Amino acid sequence: MSASQDQDAIAALQSGKDEGQENFPVASWLVRPDARAPVMAYYRFARAADDIADHPEATPEEKLRLLAAMRGGLEGDGPQEAMELGAVCRSRGIDLAHAHDLLEAFEQDCRVNRYQDWDSLIAYCAKSAMPVGRYVLDVHGEDRALWPMNDALCAALQIINHLQDCRKDYRSIDRVYIPWPMLVHAGLGVEALGAERSDPALLSIIRDLTRRTQGLLAQAEGFADAIVDTRLSCEVAVIHHLAQDLCKLLLQHDPLCESVHHTKGQAARLALGAVLGQAARRFFGNRLFGKSIGRV
Repeated sequence: MSASQDQDAIAALQSGKDEGQENFPVASWLVRPDARAPVMAYYRFARAADDIADHPEATPEEKLRLLAAMRGGLEGDGPQEAMELGAVCRSRGIDLAHAHDLLEAFEQDCRVNRYQDWDSLIAYCAKSAMPVGRYVLDVHGEDRALWPMNDALCAALQIINHLQDCRKDYRSIDRVYIPWPMLVHAGLGVEALGAERSDPALLSIIRDLTRRTQGLLAQAEGFADAIVDTRLSCEVAVIHHLAQDLCKLLLQHDPLCESVHHTKGQAARLALGAVLGQAARRFFGNRLFGKSIGRV
């Protein structure tokens, strides 16, 4: 098929979801204006590829073909979202591996719909989530020594999404990120995820995975403080704070029948508190230790 036909096919699979509907901020006003466009280029690329992989009616073969077209577009002629990101990466000297790794995760989604254990879930996150934060750090010129904390935070965000959407993912695309041996050990089948409410054993599994996710967030505790760019530091503080609160919701509510998402008002209040707290720590900490305030 031609590049224009691939573009039409990709457009037909798009969900219409945009950055305002995501769980966490995407290139919000906190991000430096010169960094916002490259971050949005990555988001548009990721959104298009994710919609391909998650489409409930497209065949695995069609999905893989279109994801291959996205991969080709990073290097040359192909879908617009891929060509735009490829151009951004080349102009800024950013490694295209961040995009190729993401495509590998979406290709995996077309072939794998069950996971064996926590380690296999983290291995998936290494392709589906960690490259996103690494790309943002590279756009801002941050030290790659921050990658371990970035990786922990990004994996946590991904698993929170999996737990929030476990019923929808099972019902719409027969995909289960909760390790299925955990279900078997509890005497459950994957069909338990399609129920109107969680079996007590399923709820226990979800809460166990949530507590492990809180452990990832603990590993990322100093991430925002270690970032040089002040505005990105505040954005990361917001994301970390939102993730912590979503874990609390997952520990208190049943994602099969109760809301475990923030309303816009709740997210805004939590974000404001995180920004003010991070800005205060940054300002007073720098004054206390005689350090220069990071890039703004």
